[in-house]
Amino acid sequence: MQRQIWCKPNEHIYTIMIGVLGREGLLDKCSEIFEEMPAHGVGRSVFSYTSLINAYGRNGQYEVSLELLDRMKDERIMPSVLTYNTVINSCARGGLDWEGLLGLFAQMRHDGIQPDLITYNTLLSACANRGLGDEAEMVFRSMNEAGIVPDITTHANLVETFGKLGKLEKVSELLKEMESEGNLPDITSYNVLLEAYARSGSMKEAIGVFRQMQAAGCVPNATTYSILLNLYGRHGKYDDVRELFLEMKVSNTEPDAATYNILIEVFGEGGYFKEVVTLFHDMVEENIEPNMETYEGLIFACGKGGLHEDAKQILSHMNEKGVVPSSKAFTGVVEALGQSALYEEALVAFNTMNEVGSKPTLETYNSLIHMFGKGGLYKECEAIYWRMGESGVARNTYSFNGMIEAFGQGGQFEAAFKAYVDMEKSRCEPDERTLEAVLSIYCSAGLLEESKEQFREIKASGIVPSIICYCLLLSVIAKSERWDEANELLEEMITNRVSNAHQVIGHMIKGDYDDDINWQMRHSGGWAKRHDLQKFSVRQQMSVGGALTATSVWLNNVHDMFTNREDLPHLAAVVVVRGEMERSSITREFPVAKAVYSFLKDSVSSYFCYPGWNRGRIICHRPQLKRILTGHGRSSDGPAMEKLVTINNSPFPRPGIRASMTTVNVDQHVNEDSEAGILTSKLMTITV
Repeated sequence: MQRQIWCKPNEHIYTIMIGVLGREGLLDKCSEIFEEMPAHGVGRSVFSYTSLINAYGRNGQYEVSLELLDRMKDERIMPSVLTYNTVINSCARGGLDWEGLLGLFAQMRHDGIQPDLITYNTLLSACANRGLGDEAEMVFRSMNEAGIVPDITTHANLVETFGKLGKLEKVSELLKEMESEGNLPDITSYNVLLEAYARSGSMKEAIGVFRQMQAAGCVPNATTYSILLNLYGRHGKYDDVRELFLEMKVSNTEPDAATYNILIEVFGEGGYFKEVVTLFHDMVEENIEPNMETYEGLIFACGKGGLHEDAKQILSHMNEKGVVPSSKAFTGVVEALGQSALYEEALVAFNTMNEVGSKPTLETYNSLIHMFGKGGLYKECEAIYWRMGESGVARNTYSFNGMIEAFGQGGQFEAAFKAYVDMEKSRCEPDERTLEAVLSIYCSAGLLEESKEQFREIKASGIVPSIICYCLLLSVIAKSERWDEANELLEEMITNRVSNAHQVIGHMIKGDYDDDINWQMRHSGGWAKRHDLQKFSVRQQMSVGGALTATSVWLNNVHDMFTNREDLPHLAAVVVVRGEMERSSITREFPVAKAVYSFLKDSVSSYFCYPGWNRGRIICHRPQLKRILTGHGRSSDGPAMEKLVTINNSPFPRPGIRASMTTVNVDQHVNEDSEAGILTSKLMTITV
């Protein structure tokens, strides 16, 4: 361009060149081009000087920036507000002390140049970086007096400054000062402060800011409500979440996809899985387009809740919209199907992932391993385990826990211990779940001393044994007929505030079900009255010991009902498997099913049997049940009543009363949260 006669570069072109070279750090070239300008007949003005000042300032040479400012004044070129802002910014970033920055600010005003919003924000940014609270307050008040309306950057700097000093309430005070002077902060300014309180978990203060903005006449937007909804959700205040969302709609603030994503995440984490699905349908009806975060949150919730039908519907919705499901979305579908023991469909979903290009993740493989493990399908677990290695996905502690539990469920104790050894070789640290799984294996193998030693090891590692650990140990002690030790263990649970005999059941309750049918008790002649029978529901990780303990406590209660001449149920039914597997021949192979069946049929009375119409249940009709309770039941070696265990600290029977037969549903649906290598009992409902 310089060589052309018809086209000569002007100052604007030189300014562009200096800016480009300055961004690349070529300061010598910048200076060379700047100095040659007069030789080419191009005069230097405030624009070219400001560009060169910026080049040196952005490269940390603020001293040169100050020299250039003095030089341009000597050449009688008046700096602009942009020039001073550039110098102040370069000096602030370069480390000039606060007094030096204030000196530049005073010099700027002395030259008759009014500071603008950028000037004040630059000074406030310097305060934020240096933690200067009093100085930030002074700058903000000067800004307010000058009639400069703050923006989101202003308040972000104030929040950062006083947040570092632990004085966020000072920001709220400054906002009130603005309001009193008629300078109403915009919604984004309030949201910045609201978000700061939310990040720190300060619910009371966050609500205070929310009410302050409403009182000032500033209308909250979707972002405002989203911040508060997320805050309520993190604190488990689900009723408040619902009320606030209703308030949002009543105030005509339209929720957006981000709002619904927060609600889906909040209720999904809280276990309100069906409510999550309802939110999705509301979202579609309101013509709010879901994004990938929405879909992932939805299917995650469906996976945790075992809502496989809903998960498949959402997947179909994605296909209709032409949205390729992500790995996280597919993992949620796999988990939802696994929760319902739909193994083949889960594998189809897993294989589909590879076909559509969604690569299975560590979470996907772990979900499959635990899905098969809960069903005792250890061979399938092994296949996924090796496929995981072939795919280059590193196994973690959760992966090994799944394998240990799977082998334990399948009675492959040696393989389970080998997996434990492999875990140590892979440098994966055993966690509480690992130690519980090993305890479960010892207990399942009937190794009393080893079980007790493992229980002591759990305590020695600093872990407070869970109710599952206690139930596992209680199981193996009961099998060894060491009733004194069993009672001592129950007393220890009370002493350690782990549980008492009643809480062995009550503390197993986890989550809640939206479907009322899960909480109902059916009488063959109608619905049971409340005084006829106490109902309870247990959604938990159920061990053999836990199942037998819960059953024993309930049996004592029913015996008490019998002695009080209350009506007995027409049909006593023990549900050991629910869902698609009820009619499966493998029902009896589940450890809990085998233990309960052995206890009822072999030890108590042969009147208990699997009916042909439903292999998932063990039943006994009322006439036979009466014979058992009166001591005339047919047992293999002696009266049935002598086979039952006394639970001295049960809240139901009087001390010394022997446990009697009842009905108890032991639902062995798989559950993602299953622990200690034991079969899951997702729901245990007493049915009459």
